[in-house]
Order: sequence, then structure tokens, then C-alpha cells
Amino acid sequence: MSLITLQSVKKDFGIKEILKDASFSLDASDKVGLIGTNGSGKSTLLKMIAGLEHVDGGQILVNSGAKIMYLPQQPDLDENLTVLEQVFADTGEQMALVREYEELSDKLAHVPDDKQLMARLSSVMQRMDTIGGWELETNAKIILSKLGITDFDAVIGTLSGGYRKRVALATALLSEPDLLLMDEPTNHLDALSVEWLQSYLNRYRGALLLITHDRYFLDRVTNRIIEIDRGDIYTYAGNYSYYLEKKVLAEESAVSSQRKHQGVLRRELEWLKRGPKARSTKQKARIDRVHAMQETEFKQAQGKVDISTASRRIGKKVIEFNNISKAYNGRTLIKDFTYEFSPEDHIGIIGSNGTGKSTLMNMVTGRVQPDSGTVEIGATVHIGYFDQHSEELLTALNEEQRVIDYIKEEGEFVKIADGTKITASQMLERFLFPGNQQYAPISKLSGGEKRRLFLLRILMSAPNLLILDEPTNDLDVQTLAVLEEYLEDFSGCVIVVSHDRYFLDRTVDTIFAIEEFGHVRQYPGNYSVYLDYKKAEEEKLQQTVNTKEKTKNVETLPATSPPKDTEKKKRRGLSNWERREFEQLEGKIAKLEAEKAEAEKGLVNVSPGNYTQVQKLYEQVEALKQAIDQATERWMELAESEL
Repeated sequence: MSLITLQSVKKDFGIKEILKDASFSLDASDKVGLIGTNGSGKSTLLKMIAGLEHVDGGQILVNSGAKIMYLPQQPDLDENLTVLEQVFADTGEQMALVREYEELSDKLAHVPDDKQLMARLSSVMQRMDTIGGWELETNAKIILSKLGITDFDAVIGTLSGGYRKRVALATALLSEPDLLLMDEPTNHLDALSVEWLQSYLNRYRGALLLITHDRYFLDRVTNRIIEIDRGDIYTYAGNYSYYLEKKVLAEESAVSSQRKHQGVLRRELEWLKRGPKARSTKQKARIDRVHAMQETEFKQAQGKVDISTASRRIGKKVIEFNNISKAYNGRTLIKDFTYEFSPEDHIGIIGSNGTGKSTLMNMVTGRVQPDSGTVEIGATVHIGYFDQHSEELLTALNEEQRVIDYIKEEGEFVKIADGTKITASQMLERFLFPGNQQYAPISKLSGGEKRRLFLLRILMSAPNLLILDEPTNDLDVQTLAVLEEYLEDFSGCVIVVSHDRYFLDRTVDTIFAIEEFGHVRQYPGNYSVYLDYKKAEEEKLQQTVNTKEKTKNVETLPATSPPKDTEKKKRRGLSNWERREFEQLEGKIAKLEAEKAEAEKGLVNVSPGNYTQVQKLYEQVEALKQAIDQATERWMELAESEL
């Protein structure tokens, strides 16, 4: 059954034709990835399906009764609502009951003997049982927690843009529509949240149409790809890997067809030049065919960004962090970090949101000063900083400025990798900005096009230290692929802050993980190798905990004391106090794990409608998780000191 059908849809913004004659349909089982270069019309297409943008031609047919939910890149939320109120905003009676239940519970906490309040609360609880209100609230809190939001009473107006996007995402998921339209849902999510969302959408029973730059996410969630290429729509019946395979074959076939066409046309033109003597009907038809062949246009392979800018020489000294620390409002982000970057370093910096990744980069550029320690930059270093707020920087400059003028501020001519010089206009064309766009104001560009323009200006400055802070946000997958190839051959130091697993796998050879309490741990290899290390660490920890638990539960004869020299060797590096703490932590972690398992079991088996018990157990599970994480982190820290 088709949920929506597009019939010959057209869209034109004057300087660019977005859709020429788009026709396709979405079924209830479709999970579709929408791809195309920035500015190709992906977000516009979602808005048209959602009814927020008009069509210039054709029509969009929506199945009667189908519920459609649209998640934009910049969601519009009610700033006066709390987080929980916002996610329930579209649930009608359920939201009203949940809100009434919360108010009555709060009042009863102050006057527990009020029989009238108790009677009203009992009535509300019965109605919540009838409409499934308990399950709705529990699901909402679970989804919010998985997305990194634990303060359910926070007011929307106090949240950052990233957290607002998460609240909007939770709202969209909780509404369970027939068709979910999502524009870059993974932006502002850390790797763990992206993994959870990926798993959630794999189980989602409705249809999906989403735009994302995360190619692992795209590959594992979608079963169909729709590509917008210069106004035309192409559909591929498979995931992103399938699309790549078929795209290569299609482009090779198109090139082959064009060559055959050119060969036939060449022979026909030679025949015409000889001048056929007889003007028979057959010959006239042949002449008409030659003219028709001359007018045939072949669509060239999709335009790709050409990154071939030059870089400058870099000396041995790049960046030296000497025992730096940084804290905000009493919370330590970076603690006692020391590292000397080399000219060949390609480093990826990861960590949960708010752990200090951008702060660390801002200390390199001098925007932020460390509380203690020093940051030294080499004399030959020229920094190119592509940060996650580049669109805001463009807006702050002058949105009415023409694209070509913005680039010419960096230089009228550009030296490219082979040493030749080209004009700023030619460089813009290499970055997929045709002539008509070059003389348009920056305000006419899409968000992704602005990011691509900002990237061009940075690369034109010929940096030898590239700092890329969330570079994948709003850049299309085609541009990212070319950027990855460019970074492979970049003759300088690269530091990447990103949650994009695919991008990190392609571009870095060392991972810095910012963990709890400001500790920065170094892992050799790319992101996938880092995950292997973490998995091995967790397995080793679990094995140690299990062994300790078995030892405690099995009665044995008193163990003989190990030789003093063996004991000394085993415990070197730890003080007596730390040694006792290390021994106690193993049992403590095992006890906490058992308590968490018991609480989770209770949460599953709690009787329907017993909200108080559900809330109590949920909070207990969350508190135990935090305690386990802290104890595990301390155990690993002591284990390292022991070795």
C-alpha cells in the first residue's frame, strides 16, 4: 500500500531547477535514504511531502488517514514547555492525563492525607491504565535517556540547539507515525546515541524517508535509495552499498552508450559530407536521423567536488600540550593532558557531548585558554579551522555578500596541487558552484552549500594544520568521499572531532577518547580499531569480575601466600591504599551489576499501572549504571598503574 505518491512534481527556485519531473511512491515497508549533493533539493523535497513547501507543478498524493511526522534540521519547539511536556505535545488526552497525574502526585506529596486528591488520583490512574498512559511515559523517558537527556523537567528555552534537536527527535519517535521524514537525524548525537537510533529504526514498523551524511547509518537502516541529481530522480532498490555498486555500473554504461552514439554520429556525418546524390525518401530519413542525433544530449556523470588546493611546508614542531587542564563551573573537561603532535598525525577526537572536544580544539586556536599548563604552536604552522558553527560565521559576515566576492577575499587566483594557478571563479566551479550561483548572495545557498563554501575558503588559505570540528554535519556524502581522499594525501597534520564512524575510519590513524573526569586516553588505529580495543577491555573486565564472583561463591582451602617477590612484582606501582581499593572494586562492581540486574528484572515484572514503582525502579537502574561506570573507570585506572 502506497502512503504517498509523487506525480510529475516540479520545483524551481529561479537560479536552480530543483525537480524537473519527479515521480515515485513510498510504501508502508519502505525505509528510504535520500541522497544528493548539497543544494540538490533534498530538504526541499521533505518539506513538500510534509506540506510545508508548495510544488510548482505536478501533485503529491497522500493516503487518506496516513500520519506523517517531519523532523527538520532546525526544529521549532515551544520554549515554555518542559522536555517531557514537549515530547507529549502531540499525544492529546494521554498528555493531559500524564500532566494531571504529575500535578496530583506533587500535591499529595505535601498533603498525603487529602482524600479528595487521592480519589482524583485513583480516577486518573484508572484512565491511564485504559489508554496506555503508563507505557507512553516510560517509553518517553527511555527514549530521552538513550538520546542523552536525563533532566525531563528542563525548560526547552534553556536548552542548546543540539539538545533541542534531540528532544524533537524523541518527540518524532514517540509519535509513531505511518511515515517519518527525518532531515539529518544523527547531527548532534554522539556515537552511542547514533548506534541506539540505528537499532531503534531497524525495528521501527512505519515507513522512513531520511537524509543523512552517516554512511554506516544509511547502509544499515535503509532498504532503498532515492538520489536527486540535477533535477532528476533515480531509485535504487537496496541500501547504500547496493546504490554504490549500481551507480558505478550505470555511469560506466552511460559512458559506453555515449561513445557508441558518438561513433555512429561520426560515420553519419562523414556520409553527409560526401553529399548523397539521390534525394530518396530513405536518404531524407537518414539525414533527419543525423540531425536528431546531433541534438541528443547525454547527461554527464554527476558533478563532484574537486579538492586539489595546495598546502604549505610544515616544520617538526606542530602543537605541544604541556599538562593542560580546563574546567567549567566546577566540572573538569580536560585534566593533565600532555601530547606533542607530529606533522604526520591524523588524529580523531571522540567523546560524549559536552566532554570538551571542541574546547580542546579552541585551545589550539587560542579562543580558549587552559586553566593550567601551556599550549605551544610551531612557527611554521598555518591553521585551517573548519568548525561546527561555520554557518553561523557566514551569517555573521554578510549574507547579502555575493558568493564570488566572499571567495575573492581570500584571493583572486588560487594555486592548486600541481602548482598551476586558476581563478577564484574556476575554483568555485570545481566546488560545484556554477556561474549563476557565484553571483548570487550567500543567503540564497542551502545550509550544506554554505558549509561547502566555507570549506573551500579554508582550503584556499593553504593550511598545513587542518582542524575539522564535526565536518560531516550538513556536507553531502559525495563531498565527504572526496574530502576523505584529499585528507589521505594531505601533507600536514589533521585533527578531526567527529561522531561520524565512517569518516573517522577513513581519515584518522589515532583516536583520542575524552573520558570521565577529563582523562584523555590514546588508542592506535581508526574508530573501528578503537571499538575492538574497548570490546576487549570490557570482556577482560567482565572476565575478572566473573572470576572474582566464582571465587567468592566456592568454598576453598585457605590460599597460601604467594612468594614475596611475586607479590611485589604483581603490585608494583600502587600504594597500599590504592591496592586495597583495587581489590575491593572487583567485588563492588560485581555487587552493583547484580543489583542492576535485579532492578531491571523488577522493572519488567512490575504490575501495570504501578507508576510509583516503575519510576522508583527506573531511577534505581540509572543510578546503578552511573555507579558501575564510575567504579569500572576507577578499576581500569588502577589496573593500568599496576602493570
